[in-house]
Amino acid sequence: MSEEYDLFVIGAGTAGMAAANKCAAQGWQVGIVDALPYGGTCALRGCDPKKILRRGAEVIDAAHRMRDKGITGNGVAIDWSALMRHKRGFTDRVPQRMEDELTRNGVRTFHGTAQFTGPHEIDIDGTGHRAKRFLIASGARPRPLTFPGHENLVDSTDFLELDVLPQRIVFIGGGFISFEFAHIAARAGAECLIIDHGDHLLKEFDPDLVELLITRSEQTGIRIQRAATITRVTRTTAGLDVTVKKDDRTLTFGADLVVHGAGRVPNLDGLDLDAANIASGNQGVIVAGHLQSSTNPAVYAAGDAADTSGKRLTPVASFEGRVAASNMLKGTTIVPDYTGVPTTVFTVPELNRVGLLEHEARDSGLNIKVRYNDTSGWYSNYRVGETTATTKVILDKTTDKILGAHLLGPGYAELINIFGLAIKLGLTTRQLKSMTATYPSIGSDLGYML
Repeated sequence: MSEEYDLFVIGAGTAGMAAANKCAAQGWQVGIVDALPYGGTCALRGCDPKKILRRGAEVIDAAHRMRDKGITGNGVAIDWSALMRHKRGFTDRVPQRMEDELTRNGVRTFHGTAQFTGPHEIDIDGTGHRAKRFLIASGARPRPLTFPGHENLVDSTDFLELDVLPQRIVFIGGGFISFEFAHIAARAGAECLIIDHGDHLLKEFDPDLVELLITRSEQTGIRIQRAATITRVTRTTAGLDVTVKKDDRTLTFGADLVVHGAGRVPNLDGLDLDAANIASGNQGVIVAGHLQSSTNPAVYAAGDAADTSGKRLTPVASFEGRVAASNMLKGTTIVPDYTGVPTTVFTVPELNRVGLLEHEARDSGLNIKVRYNDTSGWYSNYRVGETTATTKVILDKTTDKILGAHLLGPGYAELINIFGLAIKLGLTTRQLKSMTATYPSIGSDLGYML
């Protein structure tokens, strides 16, 4: 057994890094462990590399939109291997850079598989370590699938490492991963199909804007099968056959690659939480509002591994990690403030949300008004040739404050941040309209959306 740590962090992603560095800066003896390269899902296997690949799709789509408007599309194409090398130019440097930062701050770094052996003890590949406190920040993993042939699927990590893009790709699940990757792959020339068991896709987002995005996706060449249940995936001499049940019909789709985009679950397998009396459920480690375990006061959890009311987003994991660290350092019970946190599906164009959906606002009994605008003909979208762009802003008539904002259009991932700030600070539409924005810019459209 090694010396006792003040804090041992399990998981070197966004939440774990934030907490480890914060506590080490206050003089605590901190250790951190991860079985995977340091950096976590976002930097290595998710948000960042995905958006680098998306840049290629943006260029192709921009050229296509401007066809017959002064730009010819001849010769514009994605070289997938070169784009992947560009992606790796970023991701390959992340693990060492992250570990070097931890080391400079005095954090002891470990590589291996962690397992609890007691309320204050963990084992890392045969070596025991003891700590006064633990932070579980082990992230998430793809949701287990059980249909025959599920082992023939690849996950999002595998997709982001493809050296060659297959011609026919089927995406299982109608969420973030499937839509974002399909929009990239389709612009690179692949034939893409999204299959989901439900009628309503991207359920966290405004359904009216989702339908517009689905139409835009289909115009791009992405096929979508709703209300279809996967029954099996079979390997054939020609590739893969995906068999689905839809109504009373059985359909089969050929593919060269089938991608698991059917959601993720907390990555807690193998930690042996019972050995440390750490309660958990389907949504992660069960914690109080201030992120402390409900059953072991020495343990905190943050990010995708914790059962909190926060969205499973990188910025949320980061501030949960900081809040957990602050509570441990000061002995406080501060609860993270999730007000005004925006989220985006980085399709082309992107779909954004912050605050309440329209039906949530109506069900709450608030006195609301809805500002709906088809912005496809507005100057900022006319300039770039975008024909699908819409905003829906939900306002409280009584207070003149924003309850929710939903934006579909190019560049709106930046604009949603202003709406998020307005919700967080309780700004009124009158105050927002008083802002003088640089013109012409997407930001200068904000006042007209209200």
